[in-house]
Parts: sequence; structure tokens; C-alpha cells
Amino acid sequence: MARVARAARPRLVRAAQTVGPRLTRLRETSAPQVARLREAVSPRLTRLQETVSPQVARLTPPNGTWRFTAVATTAGLALAAAAVTAAGPWDSAGQRTAERDHAAAQEEAGGADHGRHVDISAGAPHPAPSAGSVLAGLGGSSYTVKSAPKDTALADVLGPLLRDSALGTRHTGAVVDVTSGKRLYGTGADEALTPASTTKIATAVAALSALGADHRFTTRAALEPDTGELVLVGGGDPTLTAHAPDGAASSDSTDDWASLRTLADSTAAALAKRGTRAVTLSYDTTLYSGPALHPIGVNDNLAPVSALMADEGRTDDSLSGPVTRLTNPAADAARKFAGFLRKDGIRTTPPGPSKATGRADTLATVSSPPLADLVERMLTNSDNDIAEALARQTAVAAGKRADFDGGAAAIAAQLTRLHLPVKGAVFHDGSGLNRDDRLTADLLTALLVKAGDPAHPGLRPVLTGLPVAGFTGTLTSRYTGATGAAGVVRAKTGTLTGVNTLAGTVVDRDGRLLAFAFLASDTTDPLAAQSALDRTATALAGCGCG
Repeated sequence: MARVARAARPRLVRAAQTVGPRLTRLRETSAPQVARLREAVSPRLTRLQETVSPQVARLTPPNGTWRFTAVATTAGLALAAAAVTAAGPWDSAGQRTAERDHAAAQEEAGGADHGRHVDISAGAPHPAPSAGSVLAGLGGSSYTVKSAPKDTALADVLGPLLRDSALGTRHTGAVVDVTSGKRLYGTGADEALTPASTTKIATAVAALSALGADHRFTTRAALEPDTGELVLVGGGDPTLTAHAPDGAASSDSTDDWASLRTLADSTAAALAKRGTRAVTLSYDTTLYSGPALHPIGVNDNLAPVSALMADEGRTDDSLSGPVTRLTNPAADAARKFAGFLRKDGIRTTPPGPSKATGRADTLATVSSPPLADLVERMLTNSDNDIAEALARQTAVAAGKRADFDGGAAAIAAQLTRLHLPVKGAVFHDGSGLNRDDRLTADLLTALLVKAGDPAHPGLRPVLTGLPVAGFTGTLTSRYTGATGAAGVVRAKTGTLTGVNTLAGTVVDRDGRLLAFAFLASDTTDPLAAQSALDRTATALAGCGCG
């Protein structure tokens, strides 16, 4: 691997020179994502190398350019990841820049990641395969997408796998060609089942279409002119943090999140300019309404939903996953804000609930990362707190009551407006924790196809946020064997007691981008059901069913 990387470096340099102006623009816009990607991928490259080295050694270079139709396949992943860290992860068409470099350098035998002069003498590794676009055919790519596979061939491959007893008594599935939108395979595809966390795909599409990918949620400190009351106004930012910056540049870092500390520092400076050193402190959560507690009750997977919270109401320093939550995250955030103000020389009363008037003077604000980033984080980590916040924000944008019912109605309305097949769909929340939610495989695949539609570029984070098999989020520990699906399957997982689901995209062996959704209910062994779904997605990835 090291020798291949050294040999490939001059080729990567020449490829970068070929597309220099575009790379410069991409580097400027994607530097934060690059740093996060590098942190996320680096620890996994070693494991991948150990897994695939024997396979790489057996590879025989064919005539011309050898393309593998996956963003990360065998040793090509290591080199693609190196190119990504140098040039930025995504271009405007949703194609990894390493893959674009490969397309620009196709006149050289072997592609961007290896060349014709690589040493393949005895004992040396063969050239690593180039990585074709995961989002092939979505525009802006020179990659040619082949015709869709035949439905009968797909049925022969997927049918027996979906009939696995581990998938319970009720299971449905659908596979759609993303380029044409044609359904290639379906079994019970219009039957609505409990979707679990694949509901978040619908929430993401609804929020992005209602608010826009660049939308940010703002938390502010406002001073009432008559009473001198300082009100901390929650703007529904689910990533607001009270953590001190740690200097990390990773997907688990809070450095780019809105900070209560920063808000307190700016507020204290504004108060000092007015000669104010003491305030009555209140907090405003009235952006949201209705019950804060999800119908499932107290649960480590979700804090009480509030327009004001810091670090998702977590009781430890974790940034994702289940953990005990605070019963009143808004009051906790206000108390922490008061503590930061005291450090800046501003005395406060113990904070209590209130509502800022229209005459209040905003002293300072902090804003969340763009909605696109929040959607990606929600999908990658299956973050229920972000999901419920986005459901309520969608309701706010639609002028509906910002509670569980209003959020659910707003999601359904947005999907209807996008002409998606919502028949049979039932929403009760944005996270999928409610067992009464219902979605069809048809709707889930249609959502993914819509996200890949060049006419809806603002929905692209729905695809880029999907966990990557064997590498990111809820698929980190799955597909880790030598199945050929690691880095190829990209999918949102869903798990409740008796429910297992999987929906996402895959580029098959012949270079076709496919969207799939598999739902199973009445499962009795969650790990066995999960494995059965993974085998089905792996078979789809390996299918040359043309």
C-alpha cells in the first residue's frame, strides 16, 4: 500500500494541475468538511488495509483504465481518501473530488490513482483500482451510467434473501434506478410498515425543502428596555453547545457549533458598554409548543424537545448515542449561560422562564451550522434530538403549531408538495421513535431519488449524510468483513423492538446508482435481522444483473 501511494503521488499532482481552478474553489469551500472527513476515515484505513491486502495482491490489471464503481473499494479507498484530504470531499454535483480527478486523468492508463509505470514486478502490489462516482449520473460527472438491471434478475437475487426467516413475518422492499426513477424491484413496496429511524430521511427532505440547505438557527440574548430583564431566547438550535472548544477538527467536534460561551462573552461586552453589571435573567422557549416529552416517555435516546438546550441535554460529555438526559434542558442551558456571564463580570438572578417582547433589544446572537450540515449529522449518527428539532422547525416554516403533531403534519405536507408517493404514510414524529409511524418502501426510495434529482440540488445532503458501510455513523461496525460492500453501501438504519429497516443507495457492479429500501416487522432477533438486511444490500451491490 505504501509503495502504491508513493507511486501514485505524481499522478495525483498532475491530476490536480489539470483541474486547478476548480480545486482551489473547492478547497476554500470544503476545508472544514475535509478536516472532519480525515479524522473520521484515518482510523479505519488501517483496518481496511489489513482486510483487503490479500485481495489487492490478487488483482490483475486489465487493458485500459480499470474502474471500480464504488467510492471506496479495496485498496483504492486508501488512495481516494488521500486525494480527498488534499482536494476536498465533494464538488457541486455530489461527486468526490478524488473521483473527479480520476475522470480528468482518464487518458492515462490506470487512472488518477495509479499509472502505467507502477512497479508490478514480483512481490510488488498490483495497481489499486480507481474509485468511480458513488453519485454517478447525477450531473456534472463524465462517468457513463449503464442501463438499469432487469427486474427479473433482481428478483432472483433479492427475493430469497428477503424471505429469510430472520426478517420476520412481514417484510417489504423496493429498488429504484436513481437516474431514470424507474422501479426495478418491489415486494409489498406500497405496504406501509413501521420505518423506525429511516423516518429521518423523510424529515431531512421536508426540512431542506421548507427551509433551504443554508438556513441556520439562531440563539440570541435580548434586553428588555423598561425592566432591564435579559432574556436568553431559544431559536431551536439542536447543536447549541456549552462545551469549551477543544481544537479538534473531526466529525465529533463541537468547534463549529454555536457556543453559549461565545454568546455570553458578546452579551457581557454589550452590557458593559451600557454600564450594566447586573441583570434579571430569564429564558424563552416559546418558539416550540405542546408537550416536550416524546410519547415513548423518558428515554436515553432523546431529550425533552425544547427550543433551548445545550449539548442535547446530555448528562455527560458525549456527543452522540444514548445517555441519560436532563429533565429540563432549557433551565440547564440558562444556568450555564448565567455562569459564563458571571465569569465575564455580569451578575444575574437565578434564571426563570419568560417571553421576550417585540421591543427587546438583541445584544448578541450565535447561529448553528447550515441546515445541510445538521441534516448530514442527523442521518450519519441517527440523531433523534436533531430530527425532532427539524420536524418542529419545518412546522414553524409552514405556520403550523410547533409540536409533535404539527411537525408530523408539516413533514407530510412538504412531501406532498414534492409530489412524492405519500399514500399510506403516517407521521407522528420526526425521529421514527414512535412505533405508530408508517412508511412504504416506495416512499423511501422516492425520497432518495428526489434527493439525487439535479432539479433539487438543495436536497443533496440527504445522500451525502447517509452512513457509509464499514466507515461512518451507524454503519461503522457493519460490513466490516471481506464482503465487497464496505464503502459501497450507503444507508440509513432503523431499529426498534421487532422492527429492522435499511434504506439508502448503492452503485452496483456494473456502475448503476440504485436506491433501495428494505423494511421488516415482527422480527425476533435484531442482530440476525440486521445481518439479513446487510446481506441483501451486499448482494445488490455485487449484482451485475443487466
